[in-house]
This record gives sequence, C-alpha cells and structure tokens, in this order.
Amino acid sequence: METIGSQKIWSFLDRTDECAVAKNTAIRNGRGHRVGSYLELATKIAELQFRNRNHVLLFRGQGGDYRNTQGNSSLKPTLFRPKKAGNPNRATLVERFELLARAEQALVEHYRASGFLGIDRLKRHRILRWSILQHYEVCTTPLLDVTHSIRIAASFASLAETDLAFVYVLGVPNLSGAVTASAEAGLQIVRLSSVCPPSAVRPHIQEGYLLGVYPDMSGYEQKELYFHYEMDFGRRLVAKFCFNPASFWKNDNFPKVSKDALYPSEKSDRLYRLALAVKKEVGG
Repeated sequence: METIGSQKIWSFLDRTDECAVAKNTAIRNGRGHRVGSYLELATKIAELQFRNRNHVLLFRGQGGDYRNTQGNSSLKPTLFRPKKAGNPNRATLVERFELLARAEQALVEHYRASGFLGIDRLKRHRILRWSILQHYEVCTTPLLDVTHSIRIAASFASLAETDLAFVYVLGVPNLSGAVTASAEAGLQIVRLSSVCPPSAVRPHIQEGYLLGVYPDMSGYEQKELYFHYEMDFGRRLVAKFCFNPASFWKNDNFPKVSKDALYPSEKSDRLYRLALAVKKEVGG
C-alpha cells in the first residue's frame, strides 16, 4: 500500500482553524482537530473533499485513537492488530489465517444452503468472502471497515460513550463498481451494498465499504513479503477529527444513529443469522 501524499494533501491539523497543506505523518501524530458539532464536522469535510479532489473520502469512527510505537495513529485490519503491544507474532498470524480459511469454506456452504443470490461470485472471489466475514465480525480478516457516511462514522465513534471520540478521513482512488482495485495505490475498495444480497440489512444501513491491500494477502507466506507498516491504513489518512459525544449531537437536525439501527438484529437481517451460524461452527 502506498502512503498518501505523493500529491498535495489538504487537512485540518489540531492547532489550526484553517485548512492547510499537511503531511500524512503530521496528521497521524497530531491529537486530532477538535470539532464541536456534526454540522461543523460535515462542513470541514466538505472543504477537504473540494480541496483533495483527486481522492474519494471514506470515514471510520472510533472511541479511541490507537497509536503505533512511533506515536502515530494506526488503522490496521483486525487480522494484523496486536493482542497487546507491538505486532502479532508468527504463531498468532498463522492461527488467524487458518481460522479465516475455515470460515471462508463454512461461509460458502451456509450461503449455498440458504439460497442467497450471488453464490457463484462468492465462490470465485476471496475478497467478497472476506468482506462478509469482516463486516459481520465472524473472525479477523485483512480488511478494514469504513463507511461513505459521515453521520454513520460519527455515530460509531460515539458508541463507546467516551469523553473524546474520533472520526478518521481516508483518501482512496476513484471508485468503480463493486470492487475497485488500484495497483498504483496498492489498494482494494469493496462496496458492501454491491457484494451482500438484498436481504442483508446491516451493510446497506451502514453504507459500508472495506479496504484491503492489493493484491490479496492470501496467507502467512505472502504476508512475509510485506512489512507490518504497509498494512496500516493510517497511511491513507487525510484528516483526524475529535469531539465530545455529549455535546456533539445536541442539534436535533442531525441526530445520532442509534446502536439498534447500526446493528439490526438477526431477526431482521438474514445474512447476520447466517454469519452467526458460521461463527459458531468455526469458533471465531
């Protein structure tokens, strides 16, 4: 994955009120640009999209700002996250890749038995299987959940009920179709609404996308060809915003999306029921 910034990046840093040219490392190392309301956040992101017109902006909300050993914000896929500090060791990664392979096989079997649309595509494309397994939290995968909706990202960030929540703005190449692969950027971007069947509620509510490295990292042997920092989507960070959820949502014109809405129940989401069955089978 390439670090964003071969072209000029405009951003809001933590100690300035104006949008200015910035380096990726300065954005990641900063405390985050403080915003007081959803409207302020949306307005500043609108300026970012206008100024960074060569990138499509996607968003991720978190209740905390997790950093690497260099003190920079780290946005790694679940499979590559450490259990405590540092990077996961070889044994942990091998175990995770083996679980992922078992979950893929179980997903295809359950998907076929359930009669969902798109079984042929699911069997052919690993990235589609990973997308469902990641989005429904069946097991760790090499993909990172993001969204095209600022409001959804900010609502996710507020779930932890902390005093300080974060919305990360990531820049990706122009999107085309269900899966966009960019050899130049070393990225794959999956649009979940085009991957999951219509009866899957969660991906459509969340306006979900997934980011992965290109080409696919199919196992530990291929992972050995990469450094850990190359799998960190903090390298695509355009801006980092922070806010206090208690005051951020006070304007009723822009209400927070509730947890129940973000996570539809298994009763209303058939694919969620399937994912729970897969997780139970493989022990994810």
